[in-house]
Amino acid sequence: MKWLIQYLRDIKIGKVVLWCYLIWYVVIVYFYFDPSPKTWINALGISAVIGTGLVLSISSNKSDSVDYWQTFRLYLMPFCVSSFSALIKDRDFIVFVSPKIKETLVAISCCILFLAIVFAIKLINKKLAWQSTNLEDLEAS
Repeated sequence: MKWLIQYLRDIKIGKVVLWCYLIWYVVIVYFYFDPSPKTWINALGISAVIGTGLVLSISSNKSDSVDYWQTFRLYLMPFCVSSFSALIKDRDFIVFVSPKIKETLVAISCCILFLAIVFAIKLINKKLAWQSTNLEDLEAS
């Protein structure tokens, strides 16, 4: 649990946005899940082709260490986009927003909850750091 708090404490805005994307995706999959293997096999195939292209596009000749999380995300994103697209097809979505207000409110609420948790952890960490600095200043005087 400590690693999760540290991760959320140090998370940058770009990753927060990506997490909100994933939260939105999971909510929509919850409401529109299709057990048909065709959707998921096609998404895996697209993920393999596009993910490989993305990995190749960021690779360099340097012998840098492999960032496994980045590689995972480069394959996950095309999978999510492809399956999301298949799940919402012909369901009157406005870009990625459900026409059913309940579903949209659930997705927004989940994202807001995540943002509130991140904000609270960052705020508590900042307050603890400030208190620690003030305590050190008092001890030094």
